[in-house]
Amino acid sequence: MSEASDEPRREPAAGIDAREAARIRRRDRDADAEARALLRPGMGKVFKQIQDAQAKAAKEPPTRRRGSRRG
Repeated sequence: MSEASDEPRREPAAGIDAREAARIRRRDRDADAEARALLRPGMGKVFKQIQDAQAKAAKEPPTRRRGSRRG
């Protein structure tokens, strides 16, 4: 699987053992996957829905919670 990227590949330092190097690569791959997931088709709609919900919540005054306080 060949992947083109604008950023250079981050290779672990030579002094790290193989298990640690593999863990670092998995961590980096997982972080990159989360960023790519936001670019999938249809995610723009989800982003807009989130923004609209946040804007609506910002315009509405906060509601007071009712209930008895026991102490």
